[in-house]
Amino acid sequence: MKTIGSILILLLSTSLIAQNRQRPVSVELGKFFNEDGKRLLYGGQKENQHFNVSNLSLEEDQFHYGLGREAFPALLKPKFTSIQKADKHWDDSDRFLVAKSGDEVKAYSIQDLTRHEIVNDKLNGKPIMAAYCVLADLGAIYKRDYGDKVFTFGLSGYTYYDPDIWDGKDGFVFWDRETESLWWPLIGKAVSGKMKGAKLHIYDKTNWEDTTWKQIKLKYPSAKILISGQDFERPSSWPQYQDVSDVKDL
Repeated sequence: MKTIGSILILLLSTSLIAQNRQRPVSVELGKFFNEDGKRLLYGGQKENQHFNVSNLSLEEDQFHYGLGREAFPALLKPKFTSIQKADKHWDDSDRFLVAKSGDEVKAYSIQDLTRHEIVNDKLNGKPIMAAYCVLADLGAIYKRDYGDKVFTFGLSGYTYYDPDIWDGKDGFVFWDRETESLWWPLIGKAVSGKMKGAKLHIYDKTNWEDTTWKQIKLKYPSAKILISGQDFERPSSWPQYQDVSDVKDL
């Protein structure tokens, strides 16, 4: 049995390596470049959209794609509807992330999260983020507040893999609008920029779950359901935090 198990692990590992090799490698696409003494990563057509990755802690040749920072509509002001109105759109087996705090419950379908990947939101007045990566099948609810500072997250347009982490699966790379640091959720921390080394804070696991539409209707009849098909005009600029030394290690 051990021999069979070892063979299966080897086959899975070989398959993942092959998949990663098939994906476009960012370095080979010229997405990393030097300018004015800085190491930059392409972030969009405008010069002010590139990421300063001079202090990057990841390997450049393990980045994939390079679509740009606003390619995915990571929601900033999500809209919701009631279970009664949403019920006609969902089957009982459809998968959701559900977060709760006090009397407020919010539900985000995996189908919608596959499109948005990130939903910046508030739950009972507290800033949270619902996120899902289809490549790694990683879904979670995170906190967005660090001390007195609130961070707003988006998709960088890149994925990253490490053969020794998460079974070598490719996983999305976040960025935050307030410092333009990059974050890799598969290791749960920022990997470049002012917030490098800061941890992603997963919301209290007793207050969120990965569940189905059927269970939501049974357990949370007053839940607010994310409306499908939302989009928005991407911001051209965003207020920046100049000093994060007081919150980086929280």
